[in-house]
Amino acid sequence: MIKVKVVRNIDNTIRSFEMSGHAEAGPYGQDIVCAGASAVSIGTVNAIDTLCNVQLEVEQNADGGFLRCTVPTGLDRQRYEKVQLILEAMVVSLNSIAEGYGKYITIRET
Repeated sequence: MIKVKVVRNIDNTIRSFEMSGHAEAGPYGQDIVCAGASAVSIGTVNAIDTLCNVQLEVEQNADGGFLRCTVPTGLDRQRYEKVQLILEAMVVSLNSIAEGYGKYITIRET
């Protein structure tokens, strides 16, 4: 199962997110839950880099199965708001996947 943890600041903005585990919803290379969650999370990191010119602090395993991204501190307000919008879109997308495939992915916000 893929476990997603979204950590929020006191003002409800996203400080970081972490994904761990494997969906195991199908054979390797044909697991649509894993592919969807991976595309959404990596797409989010790439979109923030390209559209906001912000590099999240990223930790990951070489073999997959773990990704943690943290929003850097000290961003100007406009950039921070853009980063937050993209992160919130990621949460919506992951929740959509979880609605249809909750047996394979869970999302928790703290």
